[in-house]
Amino acid sequence: MNANLPLPAGEPPAPSRTDRGRVMRAFNLSLAFVLVLVAVFTAQGHFDWRPWAVAPLDTAGLLGILGAPLLHGSVQHLGANAAALLILGTLAGSVYPKATLRAFPLLWIGSGLGAWLLGDIGSRHLGASGITHGLMFLVFVLGLLRRDRPAIAAGLIAFLFYGSMLLTILPHEPGVSWQSHMGGAFAGIISALLFRLSDPMAPRKRYSWEDEDEDDLAPLRDNDLEPPSPKGVPVLWQPREGQDYVVIPFRRPDDRP
Repeated sequence: MNANLPLPAGEPPAPSRTDRGRVMRAFNLSLAFVLVLVAVFTAQGHFDWRPWAVAPLDTAGLLGILGAPLLHGSVQHLGANAAALLILGTLAGSVYPKATLRAFPLLWIGSGLGAWLLGDIGSRHLGASGITHGLMFLVFVLGLLRRDRPAIAAGLIAFLFYGSMLLTILPHEPGVSWQSHMGGAFAGIISALLFRLSDPMAPRKRYSWEDEDEDDLAPLRDNDLEPPSPKGVPVLWQPREGQDYVVIPFRRPDDRP
């Protein structure tokens, strides 16, 4: 059989080919976003980036909600977020393409709002780590809510690589914006609740032994499971003719001869 032959009209594509396409599409979109971060970081030395960072409780700092995820303080900062975006973005986008696309604006805004509301006055918050935390919590909570095989597998993989994000939403290290982490995580949980049904559930795989069990039970009817009437129960003991019962005498110890 030639593998290059086109599929017949009306027949859905093979699952393996569809899954591979979803993974590649999610990876390419995540990579494109990382390249945008690299381009902005390269240009940061040529413009004043401070107005585009989140300034907590400052009206002018609200502009940073839009621009802060594109800015980074160092190459290490950018590298850590880029790796998390590639892994978590590919994972979320391949398993939940519709939910991830709808949740991404909420993750972006939620991370900035968390920094703006909870950050120290006079500080500046920047970086895409709030979005990475949102993606991790989105995948993890969707795994708990949906509980099908792809969802559980994606949640376990996300927890395996970035389970420490459950702790980094709290203050733990100076100079790290735990406020944006908490905002992104909260947005990820809300997005999981809102968009948990955006993507169809994966079809449950049936095994041959399940069909065999159903075939064995097919001849049975509801009446076969009901107990028979008393007249239909065979009698295993019959009394002797002319005598319905027998009296067996019992002697007391003092009645012995």
